Amino acid sequence: MIAPIQVNPSTREELAALKSSRRETCDELLRKLLMLIPEGDEEGVYADAFRIGLLNARLDLRAGRAVSHGQVKRPLGL
Repeated sequence: MIAPIQVNPSTREELAALKSSRRETCDELLRKLLMLIPEGDEEGVYADAFRIGLLNARLDLRAGRAVSHGQVKRPLGL
């Protein structure tokens, strides 16, 4: 079953720019993008909640919303 999704025009333009060819569908492109989120590692398959957290963490890093290791390691109240 095919279901329509709402996409802003600017997002649609960005997706179109990522297509390998004019014939590539948005579904094919979105599937390729989804494959960039790892499904697991040598220890096993990741839970969906972990995969979502991993994606959000990468987006936070890209947006500069990350805390350095030194800040995390610093004792409380200092």
